[in-house]
Amino acid sequence: MIYRFTLISDEAEGFMREIQIDPDATFFDFHQAILKSVNFKDNQMTSFFICDEDWEKEKEITLEEMDDNPEVDSWVMKETTISELVEDEKQKLLYVFDYMTERCFFIELTEIITGKHIKGAKCTHSEGEPPAQEVDFEEFENKVAAGLDLDENFYGDQDYDMEDLDSEGFEGLGDTGNPYDDDRY
Repeated sequence: MIYRFTLISDEAEGFMREIQIDPDATFFDFHQAILKSVNFKDNQMTSFFICDEDWEKEKEITLEEMDDNPEVDSWVMKETTISELVEDEKQKLLYVFDYMTERCFFIELTEIITGKHIKGAKCTHSEGEPPAQEVDFEEFENKVAAGLDLDENFYGDQDYDMEDLDSEGFEGLGDTGNPYDDDRY
């Protein structure tokens, strides 16, 4: 059996990689195949996340052991086979390759190929240039801030009026009267 995964990025238009891998390979093998397919160095902390259908993170597979609590499930790339946590087509994963800025690849198991076998993993299709592996944190923050629309509706309803608040909603919160009536403020 072969798992065919498709990787895309939300910051590099036209970027796509297809990686085929033995489901009995480890997440570390998958990690290595991704790095090779995008020419990234193997010098960063990375993690895979198993996601639900809305890309919400559920389980993390780390490069290194991060939690030594035996009561908490933890998965490490070198010790966890892909088939242990991924078994259905359309399964979604994230591969976080830059922890400081939460930059990642979006991955989906696009096909399970039965009757064929592959040893290890390989990139079988490549389109476009990947995003940079590392970005300057301040530059990244500025780029994100520049994309925010901070108009009068940013904090909510533009028709909001402080006089709409009534004091009854704050009854019982200390019952010391209005603290701002005191001269010390």
